[in-house]
Amino acid sequence: MTDRHAEGMKTRRAVLGHAHVNRAEAAKTEFDAPFQNLITESAWGHVWSSDALTKRERSLITIALLAALGQWDEVAMHVRATQRTGASREDIREALMHVAIYAGVPAANHAIKIARQVFAEMDEKGGDNAQQPR
Repeated sequence: MTDRHAEGMKTRRAVLGHAHVNRAEAAKTEFDAPFQNLITESAWGHVWSSDALTKRERSLITIALLAALGQWDEVAMHVRATQRTGASREDIREALMHVAIYAGVPAANHAIKIARQVFAEMDEKGGDNAQQPR
């Protein structure tokens, strides 16, 4: 395990939570282990671990990009992660309004639907987004 991998795993757990990462690690197979190592080292160990942007800023950029690309499962995962990154529901709404203008209304519309579902789940579980509207 490299230092970059260890840093990536630390950041990945801080952003996505231990339960999510534990599930992903338990589901890892011989086939996808190299891919999991790649994303842990590159996405989490390099990009997300950099101090150039805050976790809140990275979270919003990530949600907007995933929405623009139609990566709905990833949108939901990263909306859940805002409980740990400090992005508020208002922040997410503003990011998705940017998506509407720059990537299209249908993409933003679907991402808003997903965010609303995730917020409802979080509210039901009592795990409200830590940063309510600013």
